[in-house]
Amino acid sequence: MAWLGKSGWRGKSGKRTVGLTAAASAALALTSCGPGGSGDGDSGDREAKYRRVIEDPHPRPADVIEAAGAPTDVARANEGSLLLTYLASNVEDDEGPAATAWRIVGPDGHTVAEHAEHADTEDAPPAFKGVRGGFVRVPPGEGAEGAYALDVRGKRHKAVITGTPSPTRPGDVLLAELEPTLIYRPATRTVAPPAGAPDYAIRFAVDERGTVWSLDQPLTEAPNRVVWQRDGHTLGSRAVPKPYAGGILAARGGTAAPSLIRGERVRGLLLTTDGGEHWRTVLAGGIPWRELKRGPESLVLESLADGRLLVGEEGGRYWLADDRANSAFHELKTPAAFTSLTVDGTTLYGIADARTATYDLVKDEGLWISRDGGREWHRHEQRG
Repeated sequence: MAWLGKSGWRGKSGKRTVGLTAAASAALALTSCGPGGSGDGDSGDREAKYRRVIEDPHPRPADVIEAAGAPTDVARANEGSLLLTYLASNVEDDEGPAATAWRIVGPDGHTVAEHAEHADTEDAPPAFKGVRGGFVRVPPGEGAEGAYALDVRGKRHKAVITGTPSPTRPGDVLLAELEPTLIYRPATRTVAPPAGAPDYAIRFAVDERGTVWSLDQPLTEAPNRVVWQRDGHTLGSRAVPKPYAGGILAARGGTAAPSLIRGERVRGLLLTTDGGEHWRTVLAGGIPWRELKRGPESLVLESLADGRLLVGEEGGRYWLADDRANSAFHELKTPAAFTSLTVDGTTLYGIADARTATYDLVKDEGLWISRDGGREWHRHEQRG
């Protein structure tokens, strides 16, 4: 199955990988041998192996990873370890058996821990966020139950879950956006709602300073407002300019921005690059907004650690700001058609995957990494 980033998932074998430019591409040709190509060289053999994996009540991580072909997502801990998640689901139907796995890869590229479970195709794949000292499991449903921490060695730690709102601090991570909104504090492994969140907030982002940015949608005809708070205290607010409604939020490196929606299309950005002191509207900047066809929920909007914004559509095209002023953007040249693209720090992680259910791998399938703003990409090379 293939995971569709923030907007949901679709039935497939959840594939993604990582590696090196020319050398790694050649090395990985065995597992990605062209459009519809199978890593086993025999599509029938691969299908049989795949079926055995998803029907196994106790699957091995290596088998799930081989069946999936590539990770569904990637999370990065502060010291450089990566946690890759995998999902192999029922190809023929949106119901039936599935298998999930995660693998932690150290900064040197070697596997340090892995785990697999039998699952159902209807379930969303497991999701993690990278934090200081390791990773935190995103709750699989409404509420905080199911959240736990993994250190970089793969040891599981209980998360302390509380319903008491907590003032945010630097290092806190947005764990769940709505129903309920949850913040995770790595230092205490605590999951709690943020203190002082607006009653009618529909979008959230948390930056590295612990500032909570939210989009408030009042029940009146008043415009949406961006509100920012820290330690439970409101620092300021800004109305979304008419005739637009606010969309998803990104915040980091002094930059904060909601997307601007008119009708059923994204038309631009409202942004600040100085923590809310000054705001401006970006309706051009090199991004052909009218060519974004997939609707507001398919928008990718993320901020790099240096304040540059990444804008695009899941499964489509992407643009990166030339500098932290975010006045001009250039389209990224990618080594494959990415089904998702995300950011950690200033590193870009793009995943190429099949768009429909299939047992086979597709050309250039995998997780691609760029540490220089998309000029050079490499695949993650698994070192065992």
